[in-house]
Amino acid sequence: MKRTKEMCLCALFTALMCASAYIKIPTPLLPITLQTLFVSLAGLILGSRKGFLSVAVYVFIGLTGIPVFAEGGGLSYVLKPSFGYIVGFILSVFITGKLAEKKCNYKNFLLSSLAGMIAVYAVGIVYYYLISTLYLGNQIEIKNLFIYCFLLTLPGDILMCVLASTVGKRLKNAIKV
Repeated sequence: MKRTKEMCLCALFTALMCASAYIKIPTPLLPITLQTLFVSLAGLILGSRKGFLSVAVYVFIGLTGIPVFAEGGGLSYVLKPSFGYIVGFILSVFITGKLAEKKCNYKNFLLSSLAGMIAVYAVGIVYYYLISTLYLGNQIEIKNLFIYCFLLTLPGDILMCVLASTVGKRLKNAIKV
């Protein structure tokens, strides 16, 4: 019974990741989506291993060609500059989950979510820059990269971490995964 519950929760978070890619605010370089909320929640509720599995399945589904990413899907998506953020989701959910497994309280959940968000930005911004300059040949200024790929999205992502920590704390106690 416990294993079935865990599989259903992993599938649920994979589905939420797919759906949240379509709830977006377009910006000049990359769209802002609700995916960061569900990446954080997956780590907080499922933990590092099951959260990792959930997000990895989401990425696999997208790479097979099913359009579950914010701008489509398929193997060629790895050549899009924004794919680095998706790779960052995998690292983020693992970090968030690992840190959240230590203590189940709001402060730890918030710090865990923020640490995971740092991983998303670290991987995403570097990947964006490398693909833009080396593959696409677009010389992007570091200033613009910082503004559009970090500063513009940071307030919303901090809000997502706060929301994930609040909801995650309540759900973790209610679900008892």
